[in-house]
Amino acid sequence: MDFKLDSTKGELSLKDFEGKTLILYFYPKDNTSGCTVEAEGFRDLYDEFKKLGAEVVGISKDTVKSHIKFKEKLNLPFELLADPEREVHREFDVLKAGKMYGKDVIRTIRSTFIFDKEGKLVKEFRDVKAKTHPEEVLEYLKNGI
Repeated sequence: MDFKLDSTKGELSLKDFEGKTLILYFYPKDNTSGCTVEAEGFRDLYDEFKKLGAEVVGISKDTVKSHIKFKEKLNLPFELLADPEREVHREFDVLKAGKMYGKDVIRTIRSTFIFDKEGKLVKEFRDVKAKTHPEEVLEYLKNGI
């Protein structure tokens, strides 16, 4: 499993993170309340993740331009990937049909995937709570993957 997407740092792929544990978290939209809380949680714990040899990367359907503003606003030390066509979202099965204000919509289910240093998927967290999830990921990593 690999992909290449534009990010706040240029084009990135899963292979760019080999040798590190990768925390790839999917979130619905920049500058929304839940996504801001989750990003701040990963930001605030970032040094702890780094000590464990892990890198955090966020991904949503937003554009790189939107990601750059979101990253600067929150002072995020990690990269954000842009998947406007939701191709990678589909690959990871994090989309769900639903209704919003009476209209049919396809929503992103807040989810995180952990890859080991060899690039192997070792853990999935699906439909997580924005506020507590970064700490949950940290505890998982502290207990060893």
